[in-house]
Amino acid sequence: MSKEKEIEKKTLKLIKEYYAGKPKEAFVPGKTYINYAGRVYDHREIVNLVDSSLEFWLTSGRYAKEFETKLSEFLKIKYCMLVNSGSSANLLALTALISPLLKERRLRPGDEVITTACGFPTTLNPIIQNNCVPVFVDVELGNYNIDVSKIEKTISKKTKAIFVPHTLGNPVNIDKILELVKKYNLWFIEDNCDALGTKYKDKYTGTFGNISTCSFYPAHHITMGEGGAVLTNDPLLRRIIISFRDWGRDCYCEPGLDNTCKKRFSWRLRKLPFGYDHKYIYSHIGYNLKVTDMQAAIGVAQLEKLPKFIETRKKNFAYLYSHLKKYEKHLLLPQATKNSEPSWFGFPILVKEDAPFKRADIVNYLEENKVATRMLFGGNLIKQPAYENIKYRVYRDLKNTDLVMNNLFWVGVYPGINKERLEYVVKTIKNFIESKL
Repeated sequence: MSKEKEIEKKTLKLIKEYYAGKPKEAFVPGKTYINYAGRVYDHREIVNLVDSSLEFWLTSGRYAKEFETKLSEFLKIKYCMLVNSGSSANLLALTALISPLLKERRLRPGDEVITTACGFPTTLNPIIQNNCVPVFVDVELGNYNIDVSKIEKTISKKTKAIFVPHTLGNPVNIDKILELVKKYNLWFIEDNCDALGTKYKDKYTGTFGNISTCSFYPAHHITMGEGGAVLTNDPLLRRIIISFRDWGRDCYCEPGLDNTCKKRFSWRLRKLPFGYDHKYIYSHIGYNLKVTDMQAAIGVAQLEKLPKFIETRKKNFAYLYSHLKKYEKHLLLPQATKNSEPSWFGFPILVKEDAPFKRADIVNYLEENKVATRMLFGGNLIKQPAYENIKYRVYRDLKNTDLVMNNLFWVGVYPGINKERLEYVVKTIKNFIESKL
């Protein structure tokens, strides 16, 4: 073994010892803050991160390739392309559909994309950023996904795609959407950022649409710190997504490689001179949205934990549900979509209109007692300041979306919440409700 390798081995061993010696935080009810989400890791993530930094490749490299391969295998989907965030993944997913390579099926300015106003802005933003028109359909109460019974009634001659999230890990009615997609020749994009590990009819979400997306922000099912992925089974869409991700270039060489096509200086494209270097030919107006290999190194270690993380989320959700069911007179508890096994991102609770308290009352009480809460992201997005002047269409009304904005909050189920913390969350909710009855 070389001296360099010997030092590297010692360094990584010391990291394991460092982590093992870190004091573990004791839970003190009422004093220890219970987050709604967060990173769960051990020495393996740190070892991978340092290993990658010692290599000092920096941009996407061997760890990125390993992660893409392993996530594809886990989900049973052909292609996975890592990017620097879930938001970038959503941007690339929609932007790919404007490519001239898709010919008559490409999206053009003014085309309509069906979505929901109830959710996170980066599902909506790419539609606007690509000069398409969002068409908003209301959500169903209980599962908080797009109301599929209303989708067909809003389809027009301009409708080209459906782009919807699986809200808080609970999947949409995929069968109905696929039926409409086939009938009207529409694109289907799954925003799977909150639902990694969710199954619909024994198949993972993120594998049904033409394109799907994931997020690896610290709040999500696994993390790279920042990071995301775009997934597809379509080789043409893969080529387009990689082009938009990598500056818009026509070349598909991996970083650090040249002449994969074996004709780098033999291309003739449009107005360019014959033999112009293929590494500097651009077929799309793209971005640089690649992930670093250090982020991917963390992700590789996290992927090993994903099956356990999914099971813990399910168990935590079931615990909260079983203990809060007694309060259904005043709280609408979440309902899993038929034929699904959600990998829950959170536990949504809607305070009923006739309850003897308001959402603000219970949320303030929980926060004062160190239990973190969150709204369902942006609520009704078209009421947010950023969207006051956008062009959009609404099918009938967004009554349920408004109810969600005013009455719903959620608490965490992530693997960092153990039995002791769950018991405290339930006790705190119980104390509040019984004080109001």
